Amino acid sequence: MKSLTSLATPTADALIARSQTLAVCESSAGGLISAALVSYPGASAYFLGGTVVYTLSARDKLIDVNDEDMAGIRPASEAYALLCARRIRAKLGSDWALAETGASGPSGNPYGDAPGHACFAVSGPIERAMTIATEKDNREENMWIYAQQALNLLMECLAEQA
Repeated sequence: MKSLTSLATPTADALIARSQTLAVCESSAGGLISAALVSYPGASAYFLGGTVVYTLSARDKLIDVNDEDMAGIRPASEAYALLCARRIRAKLGSDWALAETGASGPSGNPYGDAPGHACFAVSGPIERAMTIATEKDNREENMWIYAQQALNLLMECLAEQA
């Protein structure tokens, strides 16, 4: 059985050691990233909050991204993930923010991406974005992969900051 706590432990330990905070904006991971982070005992020391932005209405109301902000930005892209990370970081006042967007499956998303396509971004003292393609159509499997990849990207940024 997969463990949420073991998924989050390296990130939690690193953030707590630095006395830094994190906010999360996720989409096709469906809250799994945040669930992992809050499963760690003492999560309130670093986790400020998160949101699942799964619809245009949620995007507008939860992170204040409107159609004008999206001019020239394609949903489910690195640029969009970075915009989401920047917005949730600003809204919650965290040191770091992590965002994920993509298509978990079993079919692709409305933007033409195949299942298994996901983009991640970190906003903080270091900003970075990346895209993966699992080439899998298993929704839950992709969600777990997305959560792991998102936390790995954050860990890379934390290591670079050290």
